[in-house]
Amino acid sequence: MTGAVLGISAFYHDSAAAVVSEDGILAAAQEERFSRRRHDSGFPAEAVRYCLGEGGLKLGDLDSVAYYEQPARKFRRVLWTYAATAPRGWSSYQQVLPQWLGWKARTVATVRHRLSALDLGPVPGIRCFQHHESHAGSAFLPSPYESAAVLCVDGVGEWATTTIWRGAGARVEPLAELRFPHSLGLLYSAFTYFCGFKVDSGEYKVMGLAPYGRPVYAPMIRERLVDIRPDGSFRLDLRYFEFLYGQVMTGRRFEELFGGPRRMPEAELTEREFDLAASVQQVTEEIMLNLARAARARTGEARLCLAGGVALNCVANGRIVEEGLFDEVWVQPAAGDAGGALGAAMLAVPGGGRAHLGERPHRGRRRDGMRGARLGPSVDNDRVQAYLDAHALPYTRLEPAQLSRRVARDLADGKVVGWFQGRMEFGPRALGARSILGDARDPGMQSTMNLKIKFRESFRPFAPVVLAEDAAEYFQLRQPSPYMLIVAPVAGRQRLADRAAEDARGIALLRVHRSSIPAVTHVDFSARVQTVDSDADPSLYRLLRDFKDHTGCPVLVNTSFNVRGEPIVATPADAYRCFMRTGIDELVMNDFLLEKDTQPEFTEQGDWRDEIPLD
Repeated sequence: MTGAVLGISAFYHDSAAAVVSEDGILAAAQEERFSRRRHDSGFPAEAVRYCLGEGGLKLGDLDSVAYYEQPARKFRRVLWTYAATAPRGWSSYQQVLPQWLGWKARTVATVRHRLSALDLGPVPGIRCFQHHESHAGSAFLPSPYESAAVLCVDGVGEWATTTIWRGAGARVEPLAELRFPHSLGLLYSAFTYFCGFKVDSGEYKVMGLAPYGRPVYAPMIRERLVDIRPDGSFRLDLRYFEFLYGQVMTGRRFEELFGGPRRMPEAELTEREFDLAASVQQVTEEIMLNLARAARARTGEARLCLAGGVALNCVANGRIVEEGLFDEVWVQPAAGDAGGALGAAMLAVPGGGRAHLGERPHRGRRRDGMRGARLGPSVDNDRVQAYLDAHALPYTRLEPAQLSRRVARDLADGKVVGWFQGRMEFGPRALGARSILGDARDPGMQSTMNLKIKFRESFRPFAPVVLAEDAAEYFQLRQPSPYMLIVAPVAGRQRLADRAAEDARGIALLRVHRSSIPAVTHVDFSARVQTVDSDADPSLYRLLRDFKDHTGCPVLVNTSFNVRGEPIVATPADAYRCFMRTGIDELVMNDFLLEKDTQPEFTEQGDWRDEIPLD
């Protein structure tokens, strides 16, 4: 035995694997990066292979395998739901029940069988943790705090939808719980569905759409849909929702309340969708603030850790930080279900119940334990060069300092750069390992990236990456934000006095030039900030320093290295393919620089965009 544990999340959304030992996190990755199927929910076979290989382990070397939820408890909730809604949900019941009576009822056996099929040695014992327990573990145990309040908010696990915990030492203690069907995540998903976006992946679009509208429906949401209580709890009026009965989120009552049928996917956005997004976002922030206050009161702690899918709502996170309810807030960068694999593994590490520093060695370095979320595979220079040479692709190899100065100049000249460096990020955000970078000062950069590179809706905002020491000059940020999970206002000194914004509405707001860094300033003068210091990411830090030296500005656009509907790139082949399919001007992979206009003609059979599902 090595003291190592393999954590697994699988079969529902964003399957992932993680390996953790007594010395900390060794590796973590989502299966989608290997399978190239976005939000892959299958068994994470390739992620498991990678994580074990990164740690130099076989299955027989592990102390245990940790699964991120308890299937039997989830099955009881499914049965209760259908019993409580019969006979209305019968058609959905007929579709789902065979799976639950079959392999889903034997999830642990299925996990064991799939692990055995990897031929990596004997499978150790499998432990199952509750879904929210795994979230709480992922939130607190890698955090930099000795003790903290822990708040987990999502759609639903087994029964829990919202939980408050106290973390201390190497333990998490449950204190309060809200149960299905009363769920903030499902409330937000209902509006995601009604606005024409895909549930479980389109919620961030609603968040990005919100500043284009006015919260005119917020009073109606509070009056009709959700009872928000002073103690932080809330209850949904289930008459307006359909998720209990079948495969859709909303129905006739919801349509009557909000003036007609839901927007169909890909249809033109109207003022109603802008205002619905603004309204549900405002209510979500109110509920999250109430929950944060309740967590502070219940625990007495001055620090807060967040996880669960709703913790990816970085606007709500920013409100919690801005309100000053806690001295510090730390958000798990893989806050959704993928992070459950990591949380379960950390909970299962031998001796994890002992509350002393040795169980959380990162605290001795006064940092969190996520290694900047760089927990995925890396590709060394030899492998990059082998790929380029094998395909006869022209490139220039430069020393890191020389490469950084060259790229900084090219970014200042308006070029868009694919940036592939070091270990791949774990979680939904690209943080400088698998990123697309651009000049934040360029007013046309947002439209260029959305329409010619990402092939996505023009309203979608982009995030700034900024030198940590210069963040206060550009953003009203109360604390560091290394994982791009806190929204903050752009500093007043960077804003421009353009009164055109007073008359603009909806998408017309995109044409308003509102700050010195317009490509990353959303229409409400906010930004989803990533701060970078020299320890966390030396190569990205160097590039920002060189860009600042060349332009006077320490801010770049940072977006994920992918196109709409596709997972973030994982390999040199993925990166080159995305580079050639899009309007990216240069590709940097480790020490290698490729320029678009020197590449050979790139052809594929058919239109690749037809093969990628929209999300």
